[in-house]
Amino acid sequence: MIMLFVPVVHAAGSPPLRFGFYTRSCPGAESIVRRTVRRAVSHNPGIGAGLIRLHFHDCFVRGCDGSVLLKAERDHPANNPGLRGFNVISKAKRRIERTCPNTVSCADILAFAARDSSQILGRINYPIPAGRRDGNVSSFNEVTQNLPSPRLSADQLIQNFARKGLSADEMVTLSGAHSIGRARCSSFSDRLYNDPTLDRNYAASLRATCPVNGGSDPTVAMDPATPNRLDNRYYAELRAGRGLLTTDQTLAESPATRGYVDVNARSYGVAWAAKFGRAMVKMGSIDVLTGNQGEIRRSCSLVN
Repeated sequence: MIMLFVPVVHAAGSPPLRFGFYTRSCPGAESIVRRTVRRAVSHNPGIGAGLIRLHFHDCFVRGCDGSVLLKAERDHPANNPGLRGFNVISKAKRRIERTCPNTVSCADILAFAARDSSQILGRINYPIPAGRRDGNVSSFNEVTQNLPSPRLSADQLIQNFARKGLSADEMVTLSGAHSIGRARCSSFSDRLYNDPTLDRNYAASLRATCPVNGGSDPTVAMDPATPNRLDNRYYAELRAGRGLLTTDQTLAESPATRGYVDVNARSYGVAWAAKFGRAMVKMGSIDVLTGNQGEIRRSCSLVN
């Protein structure tokens, strides 16, 4: 198991997130989330990828405030039906509420669940500072404005992540989460017949799964090499022309990001895991609500 120690990032003027935030108020909180996540992932490894993605989608819209769990964001086409793990978060919340009512935020549960998924699927265990509060606003339009499209160029991705305070290196590192999980054919089908950067044999295997003329919209593994293991093999696949989404393959093709892909592909697993953990903690600190801001929701899908 890889243990990482990373700095705590917080917005100026607000109380910082803290390690061990629930040590006194709800000492079993992280254990409850871990057990809930482990049970869910043991039945379906794809849930772990879903929980990491759920945390990312939360943090990029209104900050890491649990707003993705509310109806407006949850029902956006970028989230529905693709996002998974909502029921895991709700189950963990109900169990925590029975022990420590009105104490642990849904936003913190999301951060814990993403960390636990990383540990289960990649043996990456980074400490998570907590103290996030839940937002009480969820905006459909802000999803469109903030979440990166699967067809952005590398330069557009760099700009998108820079608006959230994340560097190009951190963006490429966080993209390594695509070494697990699945994507619908509709999110990359435009590449299957006219994209010279896509490996020919890989494209043929994808065409065999994805229908030519609409109809059903099946899913395929994001990483054909190690689809259920969170690791840096993803970057080697990019260098071989086997990036599934435009936003994956562009990282290996663009001069602005190719060097980061090469470094991550050559890194020992432990080195990349350390970078991934640091980037996840920084992402989990985007525009957080702390102190008296926001609320502690009693149900993750509803404001109080």
